[in-house]
Amino acid sequence: MDKSFKTFLKHTAKDFHNHSVNPPVVRASTIIFKSMNDIRRTQAKYKRDPRGGYFDYGRQGTSTTHILSKILTRLEESYHVFLTPTGFGAVFLAIFSIVRPGDEILTADPVYNPHDLNSIKKNITKKTPGSNTFEFQDLSKIISIAKKNKILTAIDNTWATPYFFKPIKLGFDMAIVSATKYYSGHSDVMGGSLAVNKKVFKHVEKAQKITGLRLGPDDAYLITRGLRTLDVRLDKHEENAKKVAAFLSKNKKIKLLYPYKKGSFNYKMWKKYYSGASGLMGIKIKTKNKNSVIKFVNSLKLFGYGYSWGGFESLALHQGKSERGNRKYLNLDNDERLVRLHIGLEDPKDLIEDLRKSLKFVR
Repeated sequence: MDKSFKTFLKHTAKDFHNHSVNPPVVRASTIIFKSMNDIRRTQAKYKRDPRGGYFDYGRQGTSTTHILSKILTRLEESYHVFLTPTGFGAVFLAIFSIVRPGDEILTADPVYNPHDLNSIKKNITKKTPGSNTFEFQDLSKIISIAKKNKILTAIDNTWATPYFFKPIKLGFDMAIVSATKYYSGHSDVMGGSLAVNKKVFKHVEKAQKITGLRLGPDDAYLITRGLRTLDVRLDKHEENAKKVAAFLSKNKKIKLLYPYKKGSFNYKMWKKYYSGASGLMGIKIKTKNKNSVIKFVNSLKLFGYGYSWGGFESLALHQGKSERGNRKYLNLDNDERLVRLHIGLEDPKDLIEDLRKSLKFVR
């Protein structure tokens, strides 16, 4: 990329034809042509360059979705980025594209609602850091083992986004991001992206055609607009999160699940692969009184209560069994309670004061 990440986001995809800073929203089910020859020429162009934005049917996308795909391909430094209606849609597309009956998948323990899998033949999927508990893995070692055994790899990179970490560049075959979160940044749109290398491109392209798993142009426009400030927002999320983490780390009842403690394995793995940290963290609260932790969460005034994250606002969520899933290696003692926090873009002094007052309810 010739321009820096920050400059690229501000200057890309301007529409000089319509004299607009942002590209237009193009909605279409029928892609209209001037003649049959025009259709055939477009179809021939698509065969030569399937990433070039040559569409003959609305299910394939429009110029609005193509622009977003091109932007994300540059940011990911990948061969191509496919767009889906949700983040889980991108997870499905990755697996559906390459896994066949009889194949097995190895997943990291801290993914959403994990299931026990005994062996592996086709695909490794990673979510790093781990959902809710934020474990970091040695990613290069995983890639090395996978390549030696001719196993494909996929990673969920929603927490970091390609602003802080580029999985395809490291060696992963596929990288998933829930565009619902930091890409959008305003908690008002859903979407997913699947970045791929050249090796798996044809498989994913075929799967997306079969399933019709596409992002709508209105959502694509909102995500493109959100990307303009991705770097500014993530820098601020990280700045605020570090200040909140410093405050929470002083509380003897709290164990912080965030890469802040130098010398720890998680910190070393984070520092090895990531250039920064986002605003999502977990905390273990040591108390036998579960209700007091719930009271702490419910007493927060500046934190909303909800499952998604990545918007401008702070959020808090008590993590019960349904959120933790069937974890095999979760190190949670009987007197420890898990809470997930998303640190938003508010004044960190206000967030810290809100936490200070509410933590008084923990017994």
